[in-house]
Amino acid sequence: MKSASRHAVLAGFLGWTLDAFDFFVVVFLLDVLAAQFGVPKRHIVNTLTATLLFRPIGALIFGFLADRYGRRIPLMANVIYFSLIELLSGFSQTYTQFLILRALFGIGMGGEWGVGASLAMEQAPRKWRGVLSGILQSGYSIGYLLAAVASRAVLPTLGWRWMFWLGALPALLALYIRTKVPESEAWREHRAGTFGEMLGAVRGHAKGFAYLVLLMTFMMFLSHGTQDLYPDFLKERHVSATTIPWIAILYNVGAVIGAVIFGHFSQQIGRRYSMIVALIVSLLSIPFWAFGTTIGVLATSAFIMQAGVQGAWGIIPVHLNELAPDAVRGLMPGLAYQCGILIAAPTNTIEHMLRDKVGYSWALAGFEIVTIVVLVIVLLAGRQEHGKSFYPDDLLIKKD
Repeated sequence: MKSASRHAVLAGFLGWTLDAFDFFVVVFLLDVLAAQFGVPKRHIVNTLTATLLFRPIGALIFGFLADRYGRRIPLMANVIYFSLIELLSGFSQTYTQFLILRALFGIGMGGEWGVGASLAMEQAPRKWRGVLSGILQSGYSIGYLLAAVASRAVLPTLGWRWMFWLGALPALLALYIRTKVPESEAWREHRAGTFGEMLGAVRGHAKGFAYLVLLMTFMMFLSHGTQDLYPDFLKERHVSATTIPWIAILYNVGAVIGAVIFGHFSQQIGRRYSMIVALIVSLLSIPFWAFGTTIGVLATSAFIMQAGVQGAWGIIPVHLNELAPDAVRGLMPGLAYQCGILIAAPTNTIEHMLRDKVGYSWALAGFEIVTIVVLVIVLLAGRQEHGKSFYPDDLLIKKD
């Protein structure tokens, strides 16, 4: 793999890893922040929802910029922006301040994925796209893992504010992008002339865009529904506060392994069928994941669950970029991704409400069974362009 490809994939991976860390810090601080600001825990859960709601704005802004002016500069601006907001979050004195900052953080988080994924996938060798897609997307799980480690190493000694202040370190990534990452040649080949041309390209693929939004909505139900509240679920199952981060670390190791394995697998049997196999793995783990009675069963099943969840997710960067029109590859995949987030933003709130009615186990299990079944149907009804060329002179495409 060429040096340019390595740097592009690494930049996308690090950006997504650090962005995810900054998001998941809050997941491990629900009780601490509720006590700090004197509000019910559900109010802190609502700050997670606020972040998700604002992500499409970031996808729209940074996606337009990436298709008009290139991938590198918008990605650098995005990294600096979300790092600054994360730093300011650590200085919050009231719940209102914290809520506003977490909403603003959503703009940065929403912009990073589309730009970083298009930069990485456009420069990745086609034969390696599947596994590199898995590595890129595994940054999300590694960010979660790092947040879990920080909750064990930083929170007890330095306090919650340092969790956010450390989240400002990604600003250094902008320097790496500036000095090491070349601009995408595929963007140079297909760059749109005006914003109007970009909008026209999206309108011309309205059905395809609607399909991607539907797919991403249920993918968001899958990931956020199995991750965000699981530490809180474990706490209700009387797992100690010192043990929960270790379980989170374990199941995120499973997530990374799943993303890479199924990403590679997608090169062999296609994007859709690989995702379906990964979803079946998650489905089979649900009885143990939601109803396990021992720490060993809960930890092992969570490992398997996230291997399947992120196995499916590991294919998303390459799948969406292959389905996107060339002129709006910076905008369309990221916007579809974040519109899915917008629709699925109440996931945590819905699961928390279901928990009050039917208990945590049935809330999580029921929500995810429905989600996985619908996802399989959506994938079977969809299409793929496995191996699509991003350049005019290379036309090997596998469609179905």
